[in-house]
Amino acid sequence: MDDIQVLVPNDDNDADDEDEETTSNPDFINTALIQGNEEIITEVENPSLLSSLRSRLNKKLTVNAGSLNVLSTKYESLDYDTCENYLLLDEERKKGYKFIVRKITAKWTIFLFIGMITALIACLIDISIDTLCQLKYGFLSDYVDNYVIRGQLYVPYLYWIGFNIIPVFIGSVLVAYWEPVAAGSGIPQVKCYLNGVKIPRVVRIKTLIAKAVGVVCSVVGGLAGGKEGPMIHVGAAVAAGISQGKSTTFKSDLHIFRYFREDQEKRDFVSGGAAAGVSAAFGAPVGGVLFSLEEGASFWNQSLTWRIFFASVVSTFTLNFVLSMYYGEFGNLLFPGLFNLGHFEEFSYSLYELPVFALFGAFGGLLGALWNSINYKLAVFRIRYLQKPWLKVMEACLVATMTATAGFLMIYLLNDCKPLGQDPTKFPTQVYCGDGQYNVLASIWFQTPEASVRSLFHDPPNTHNVASLFYFVIVYFFLSCWTFGLSTSNGLFIPSLLTGAAWGRLLSVGLFYIYPNKALIHPGKYALIGAAAQLGGLVRMTISLTVIIMETTDNISFGLPLIVTLMAAKWTGDYFNDGIYDIHIQLSGVPFLSWDPPPLSHNIYASEVMSHPIASLKNVENVGYIAQLLKDTSYNGFPVVDPPILNNDEVTIYGKLRGLILRSQLIVLLQNKIFNETSDSWSNINANIFRDEYPRYPTVDKLDLSEMEKTYSVDLRPYMNPSPYTVLHSASLPRMFRLFRALGLRHLPIVNDRNEVIGMVTRKDLARYRVWRHRGQMGVEELLVSKEI
Repeated sequence: MDDIQVLVPNDDNDADDEDEETTSNPDFINTALIQGNEEIITEVENPSLLSSLRSRLNKKLTVNAGSLNVLSTKYESLDYDTCENYLLLDEERKKGYKFIVRKITAKWTIFLFIGMITALIACLIDISIDTLCQLKYGFLSDYVDNYVIRGQLYVPYLYWIGFNIIPVFIGSVLVAYWEPVAAGSGIPQVKCYLNGVKIPRVVRIKTLIAKAVGVVCSVVGGLAGGKEGPMIHVGAAVAAGISQGKSTTFKSDLHIFRYFREDQEKRDFVSGGAAAGVSAAFGAPVGGVLFSLEEGASFWNQSLTWRIFFASVVSTFTLNFVLSMYYGEFGNLLFPGLFNLGHFEEFSYSLYELPVFALFGAFGGLLGALWNSINYKLAVFRIRYLQKPWLKVMEACLVATMTATAGFLMIYLLNDCKPLGQDPTKFPTQVYCGDGQYNVLASIWFQTPEASVRSLFHDPPNTHNVASLFYFVIVYFFLSCWTFGLSTSNGLFIPSLLTGAAWGRLLSVGLFYIYPNKALIHPGKYALIGAAAQLGGLVRMTISLTVIIMETTDNISFGLPLIVTLMAAKWTGDYFNDGIYDIHIQLSGVPFLSWDPPPLSHNIYASEVMSHPIASLKNVENVGYIAQLLKDTSYNGFPVVDPPILNNDEVTIYGKLRGLILRSQLIVLLQNKIFNETSDSWSNINANIFRDEYPRYPTVDKLDLSEMEKTYSVDLRPYMNPSPYTVLHSASLPRMFRLFRALGLRHLPIVNDRNEVIGMVTRKDLARYRVWRHRGQMGVEELLVSKEI
């Protein structure tokens, strides 16, 4: 679909799909009135109250698919604010401090299992990839050397294509047809989840299976991707599954950890799972904690830091123990992470090299900005023309074919030969080299990308010639750009590091020719700097990436050059565009809230941002009215107010706020028939009636109410949140933004001076105001909202 009709620029709730209509009649509006993130079809005379709403709705705008200035209405928000209702208070009063101790112990136990299971899955992935790749590349190496003598190199070339296409086809079908959310690395989706956005199916068991199997297929299929990035998504899915003690996919409930079946509790575990995934991937427990803090979690405290660090350390130790035992090094613990760079010598550097490192970082930022720009255009092309699953599978197979073709042509055309004895690969391939020599490019292509990065870091000087490195950088740069965004499970960490290591080593050769007497110009050192610069230019990470590389290389003395390089890469890249994860988040239309509110926005008030009028409920409400309201609207939160009254002038007096109740709570109450008239038949009612339905609450269509039951009433006071966060209509946008960002709110009622609810602010109302930065300029733009993306 090339064009998207945008009718509701202010639709900011967790809305279901409904039709929207607008009219430009100034005296009468028949339109979709927005509350919280949702809409309700209604008629409103006297449009004075809706002047700001009507001005937005009357704008009938058309935008191109792939625009970065549109938010999608399909994403719901997570509710990280604790509902302090009567049921929760009664539960705490009955269980006492023993329950608190048991709950804390359960948290530590869950984090222990998160680290262990994430590491075990990582081991399974690594062993599968290592075994299959050895068979694949050993076979190809033998066939190349055998058939080059016969003059029939097309035979191993066709085998190479087949060995690429078959696993890529399997992995792509798994993603495109079975679980599309498992595509890519999953880092943008996890970031959004921790930010407070509910990404459908992102942490389900099916997603975990598709991600684990898919990443094996992608790496074995030779795609320019790695297994390290997807481990973050794997860890998040493991954490979400373990912490709930149930599986909705398998329809099983162990009836344990029921008190963790809330958004705010699940968020903390997912933060730990993401950190454990980083730790398993890179052997960097501190880097995992910092990654979860810098890139993921919107909420943090000291106790959570300890638990996440514990999960990260357990993950590293478990993976190290299992892999060391598997590779015959039991007790030596030589495999701290999947991405094992080997032992780095103590590189020394001089003061004059720091500007050189900064220049490397700036160059990496330029390349990263170019990479992001090309990948963005590819993503837009896929959105417009490659929506059908079979087309996505075909594209993945095409990329697998082109990867094999590019590698074969480089090996065939560039006769880069070096003597045997310094071969950095298990399968030295001779091709057209003389006896006692091997083809260096074949050694790079006939191994996993992780092994190639390790080769570029540790190969002796003069191992690679300038032409080979130059062409490899160009080819792999575009291959990795084309690969990221396919309907396959793979990450961009390793291909970025490989590309950067290649051009870093290439530039070190140039520096050596300019300053031949400088002993400090070591190719491995500059390969490391180039790798960091290239990755930093793509993802724009600084602190966590510095620590991850330091822990992976086991070289803490290189911290200053790394941070100088990464800061230069980030600042240079940010001058042109955003990081790749942010670009894909914006492409998806996710209402992502950044760390800070838009600058110079204190003159934007709640009365301008809020959605109004609102649909509210009374303390004791009619069952039929609630059921009809749930069917007619898609709101996820309803203020509970005193009954509004009309004075003699027929001017509406808004009801005073008494609390806030969620759609999910109302449906559970009606489903369990907790009516005032049937109180004698109630069983023991506690907070578990809501937890047992979490996270997939029933829909209003599943309610079965008789006509008699619709005449009954429900007392909402024991179940509503009696003290929701509110702000006055005069509150500024930054104040509301900080409340949402720090507290993880889903709904923020807006009240007047008499504590009467006059509007509602939700995530999309705030996410509409986004800061843009481009080539030294910045400003705040108001985004559109559509349900078509």
